[in-house]
Amino acid sequence: MFSFRRLRSTVWRVSTFKPLSSLLGATAIAGVLTAAALSPAAAIAGVTIQRTGETMESNLENIAGGETPGVSVVTDVEGNRLAYLYEQRRYPVASEEIAQPMKDAIVAIEDRRFYEHDGVDFQGTMRALVANLSSGGVAEGASTIDQQYVKNYLLLVEADDPEEEARAVETSIPRKLREMRMASELDSMFSKDEILARYLNLVPFGSNSYGVEAAARTYFDTSAAELTVPQAAMLAGLVQSTSGLDPYANPDGALERRNTVIDAMAQQGYLDAGEAEGYKEEPLGVLDEPQGLSNGCITAGDRGFMCDYALNYLDSKGLSAEDIAGGSYTIRTTLDPGVQDAAREVATGNVDPGEPGVAEVLNVVAPTDERPILAMTSSRSYGLDQDAHETMLPQATTMVGNGAGSVYKIFAAAVALDQGMGLDQPLAVPNRYEGYGLGDGGAAGCPEGAYCVENSGSYPGTLTLRQALAQSPNTTFVQLIEEFGVAPVVDMATALGLRSHEKPGSFDDSDAALADVFKDNNLGSFVLGPTAVNPLELSNVGASIAAHGRWCEPNPIAEITNNATGEQVPLERPECEDVLEPGAADALAAGMSDDSNNGTAQRAANAAGFDGDVSAKTGTTSDNLSAAFLGFTSEMAAAPYIFNDGTQTTPLCSGPVRQCPDGNLFGGNEPADTWFQLAERIPQGGSGVAEHDPVFNEGKAKAALREVEGMSEREAREFLEEHGFEVGQVRRVLGEGRERDEVVAVRPEGPVYRYGGTIDLEVSDGREPRRAERNADNWQDRVDELTREIEEQLNGDDDN
Repeated sequence: MFSFRRLRSTVWRVSTFKPLSSLLGATAIAGVLTAAALSPAAAIAGVTIQRTGETMESNLENIAGGETPGVSVVTDVEGNRLAYLYEQRRYPVASEEIAQPMKDAIVAIEDRRFYEHDGVDFQGTMRALVANLSSGGVAEGASTIDQQYVKNYLLLVEADDPEEEARAVETSIPRKLREMRMASELDSMFSKDEILARYLNLVPFGSNSYGVEAAARTYFDTSAAELTVPQAAMLAGLVQSTSGLDPYANPDGALERRNTVIDAMAQQGYLDAGEAEGYKEEPLGVLDEPQGLSNGCITAGDRGFMCDYALNYLDSKGLSAEDIAGGSYTIRTTLDPGVQDAAREVATGNVDPGEPGVAEVLNVVAPTDERPILAMTSSRSYGLDQDAHETMLPQATTMVGNGAGSVYKIFAAAVALDQGMGLDQPLAVPNRYEGYGLGDGGAAGCPEGAYCVENSGSYPGTLTLRQALAQSPNTTFVQLIEEFGVAPVVDMATALGLRSHEKPGSFDDSDAALADVFKDNNLGSFVLGPTAVNPLELSNVGASIAAHGRWCEPNPIAEITNNATGEQVPLERPECEDVLEPGAADALAAGMSDDSNNGTAQRAANAAGFDGDVSAKTGTTSDNLSAAFLGFTSEMAAAPYIFNDGTQTTPLCSGPVRQCPDGNLFGGNEPADTWFQLAERIPQGGSGVAEHDPVFNEGKAKAALREVEGMSEREAREFLEEHGFEVGQVRRVLGEGRERDEVVAVRPEGPVYRYGGTIDLEVSDGREPRRAERNADNWQDRVDELTREIEEQLNGDDDN
């Protein structure tokens, strides 16, 4: 049996023979090896050669069916480019898109017998193997275009690490034999023209260009289809040594090699002698410098934040940046260029991009089930120049700043409406409120064990829920979260969109989740929004409410196309969730619509000339460390957010926005200005607010009690218990024509403003009243009538 171990010793011995015997021995071994490469098990002269393991294993299926790395492109929703992404700058083209001189040139200089052999040039291989065996190594290549294609594919496409790259190009006979076998198999699978096109689309041509199309653009600013003979000859010459024959570093060498290729073309009949001499007289004709291509989101300008987020989003879905750069995809994002430009304009108009320590971020989301992100921007410019206060940090999509302040009051209102409270329900507005069991601290002079809060400004003693949403008294909403519970309010916030609050590590530097900290400690301060927030998620809260209480994941991707196959790449997104009853969501949107008319955003709306309908809420944190404005219509939601983004956290001032010792920035200032100025610039801003069910004005709880009358006792019990009520006493009364067990009256034990509490019922006993009882209402009138008759008779007797 023949083994490679024995082969190695044989090679060594051959090298010590005399010249003639060495040549004869090498020739014999070369014949055996060539046959071995071309057949899985060859019996030659009675010697069986067996190949096992990776050394001779052919993975031609990968090469034949695989895709070569190309250039991926990220665009906005209209197809305008944001960025290119690639590891190898390559533009695969069809064979008919490659000029014939290019095909002729590469065949002439690299494999003149290309159209004659079957993937391996036996004559050339025998010559090279004899030379290699005689020298004890690999001194001569003799690789055909098929073989070069195999080697380059294994190196440029399949190799995933330096070790695999080294194996793909190692100077060993086993590697060469494997290459030969695969080349032979390749030749039987594809036509010569297809093999040639695959080769020209794969190999490197220097200056970070891979494939002939990229090379044509790099050196000549043309296409592979338009290459001239001198241009094609220069490119064909580069394949031998892209660095040594670089036309910029070694123009004389590149020119000499080009002319060698032209001579080879003439010798093989692709050119006549006169043509060849004429072409050789032409200069190289390359561009003054190689034409490159930007790589990555860094060149996307103000679109860079969206570009980065889209790539991170895809990575979370299983399509990594390495996959994208190593493939060839068109990634069309949801970014609307008109909305993006308007968002960038208003953000930088309200907060100077060069202002130290403070930034404004702004995301615009459409409230559909696709939940496209229409814009993502910052007052900061996207980039690496820190002196110019540029940043590449994902400020618009991560937990930043010191909180959205009173915007969080909407979560308590959402729970209240969901639990049956009405928009017109009167609520107490004390100047100061001290709550126990809600944490501790807060306003000055707070008793031990109490959480104390005071209002900023003066308010009437009572406001309806609708009015409270517009005027934003702190004490009212702390009482609401106390009434309905911290946990339900926090859960409502996360359900509507603040999903990062549930992630471990979202609270300070610990592993705790922010939502759990507030719920576990029953902290009433949650309703005042005192912690960092994800601005994109805050915008999506508005989209969830505008979508009638339906949460969907914010989505930066419109579609992905695999350029190699033309097929769409599916992405698995989480299902949308109905998290708030549609009627309650629409009522909340209606309740928030007074903010721009009679509330804290009225000034900003008037200043922008906005006269439409918008659901809105302003928010400012303690000490004016950050400020936000959440606003949404039926077609867009956005939450401008201004916060400290430097190394120091200080109060923030308005007009202009800046860091300062004593803050006066509020959500109704620049954050609201940003929103209304944006709304005036885009059509989605004037789309209005959905109508709400008037039953939510008085509240579903009160309306529910009216529904009970006329039910049977059993139906009434089930209905009331489903709505959180408890049935107290049941008193049976005369039927008055009602069916037995029919509810005649509902008697709450106290005021009804939410689901819950005890309800007494009066139920018909089914009896008809006696006649006297039926006429009871007329009894006194009949007595009076009889009395008058008797008196008249008595008076008449006296007259007689």
